[in-house]
Amino acid sequence: MTDFGLKMRMFVVGSLLAALYLFVGLVGISFLGTGAWPIVLLLLVTFPVVQYKIGTWSATRGAEEMPEEGQYAEIHRMTESLSRDMGIEKPKLMVREMGVPNAFATGRKGAGIVVLSPELIRLLERDELEGVVAHELAHIKNRDVLAMTVGSSIGMMVGYAVYLVYMFAGEDNPGGFVVGWILSMIAQMLVTVLVMAISRYREYVADDDARQAIGSGDPLARGLEKISKGAENRESTIDDSTAALCIFNSERGLMERVFATHPPVEKRIERLRS
Repeated sequence: MTDFGLKMRMFVVGSLLAALYLFVGLVGISFLGTGAWPIVLLLLVTFPVVQYKIGTWSATRGAEEMPEEGQYAEIHRMTESLSRDMGIEKPKLMVREMGVPNAFATGRKGAGIVVLSPELIRLLERDELEGVVAHELAHIKNRDVLAMTVGSSIGMMVGYAVYLVYMFAGEDNPGGFVVGWILSMIAQMLVTVLVMAISRYREYVADDDARQAIGSGDPLARGLEKISKGAENRESTIDDSTAALCIFNSERGLMERVFATHPPVEKRIERLRS
């Protein structure tokens, strides 16, 4: 069963984002005229779907489907067993070079994808890898990947809408471009804060679900320690949107830590071992 706190966060944040999304639609109708509402409605419905498809494609671009035999056979058996225990369909397994040991889940429940990096597979012991896979399966089970993807796409549209409103309302103002751009950034930042209310908490929930699935939090804690150390002085090759989905995201700068998509790995390890 999905964590009640995560359910409430997704409900509240989803409601607020839906209100902002409605604002985007009203802005579109105000500029295009009431006769354009069918077009605006169509765009509102299709944009998140297109963004979701693009996000999934982008995250898995360059990844290869994991063979079910040879060195990966045990991972497939492990994933099948965990999926059965967690009450979801076994997701597609893929391998992708990421520059650092890492893993992420994308897709939705019933059509999920778990991507592992070769560095991760080489680095972790079997029980540690099992903890990581269970963590990613938890994200699919909890449907929080979908919430993150749709939330990000709404953030983009809200930013565009705010920018257009200011540009058209103050088109005689020579500073309109700069002010409109600043306001659109602020609007997107507010949406980012809303999405972060899910993002950080969902990692704790997935960690806890993984602990329950494998019977102990220590294997995942050890895995996170190795992943963190293995990523030191190495450059990740994945983009920011995909990094937000990963089990580990090494935000190093001050602003990156303030707006981090993940809680500190030290706190996650402490909670897993408590």
